[in-house]
Amino acid sequence: MDTEGNILMEKYELGRLLGQGTFAKVYYARNMSTGQSVAIKVIDKDKASRTGLLNQIKREISIMKLVRHPNIIHLHEVMATKSKIYFALEYAKGGELFAKVAKGRLKEQTAHKYFHQLISAVDFCHSRGVYHRDLKPENILLDENENLKVSDFGLSALAESKRQDGLLHTTCGTPAYVAPEVITMNGYDGDKADVWSCGVILFVLLAGYLPFQDSNLFEMYRKIGKSEFKFPHWFQPDVRKLLLRILDPNPVSRITMPKIKENSWFRKGKLSKEPSLDRSSGPSTTSTDHAENQDSMKPPNMNAFDIISLSPGFDLTALFLDPREKKEARFTIWQPASVILSKLEDLGKRLRMKVSKREAGLLKLEAIEEGRKGILSIDAEIFELTQSFHLVEVKKCNGDTLEYQNVIEHLRPGLQDIAWDEQIQREHQEVLPRQDK
Repeated sequence: MDTEGNILMEKYELGRLLGQGTFAKVYYARNMSTGQSVAIKVIDKDKASRTGLLNQIKREISIMKLVRHPNIIHLHEVMATKSKIYFALEYAKGGELFAKVAKGRLKEQTAHKYFHQLISAVDFCHSRGVYHRDLKPENILLDENENLKVSDFGLSALAESKRQDGLLHTTCGTPAYVAPEVITMNGYDGDKADVWSCGVILFVLLAGYLPFQDSNLFEMYRKIGKSEFKFPHWFQPDVRKLLLRILDPNPVSRITMPKIKENSWFRKGKLSKEPSLDRSSGPSTTSTDHAENQDSMKPPNMNAFDIISLSPGFDLTALFLDPREKKEARFTIWQPASVILSKLEDLGKRLRMKVSKREAGLLKLEAIEEGRKGILSIDAEIFELTQSFHLVEVKKCNGDTLEYQNVIEHLRPGLQDIAWDEQIQREHQEVLPRQDK
């Protein structure tokens, strides 16, 4: 390892080995300047190159930059030397969810909490055009507060990976958790396949064992294809109904993410506080809900590290990603978030694009008509730097790049007080001292 003693890049003090695979090792580490615990994933460049995994690593980096969510492992930064690639990841002290389930089935209340958080994370991924494709308890971690963290995006796909038929075609995933349409290799919707995997995980949490299992792989695939399984006697009627809709072998009639969120069992005892979003307290349910609704409208805040990482000089993902693959544009604007949202909505409608709000500060624009490479889909996300100074990031999630660039050109004159990429570092240097004052 390219370290001096047990110090990596003069920044992280490496500790015990947390786990290892064929091409990577994961170490516990501590940021020496902040004291923050992290997990350092060390990848051998030579081995990854010889086995053709470099493209997978590139994809994993770009995807983890897209999916920032309280229930998804956060990628702090990427570092590299001539021989190694280092991921500095959020440290999940609780370990794998698999270790907890291996001891036996969970209480329904606990399983309900984890399933809530899993659906929240996976639905957010889908809103950003990301399909995980390998959801299982081994790829789900727990933090010190027993909150769920989805990890391992190595097999994930982006919406733009779909073929002309609008489907994904790469067969991947873990056999016991994979959807029947993935096995048939005729193409599949990434979101429907992830929904199936979430259903298998819910069954495992409540039962303590897999719904589809057999020592003969082909027999197991047959059971998956027919959704042939039995409920344990302790499963309640409402959760049985939900699982039957999730584990529907027909992806067309399988329940969708929005419908899962409307389900009575899913909504039962709904958690009023999500991890890292808990900004209110008090016995009144109404006031808590009101405070959370206000928070949900507020765009996410960017800290100094996030701002600095936007500078081309500090963004080490450029070592792995072709500049021509860049699918985002950023600008800063001296306006409140509500004004920016209104401007983006007006511009979207003028360009004949459907406009919908997905998450706090996130707007999705979709073309009404299909383009050269399917429906053009764009995310516009607002980040708060100060109360009246915001950064807006526009990303292509699906469709043709030239059509996306055309939309960007229409956005430029529409938002007149913008500072594009070449000016953004100067803007940051000006605004940060004001924040200190």
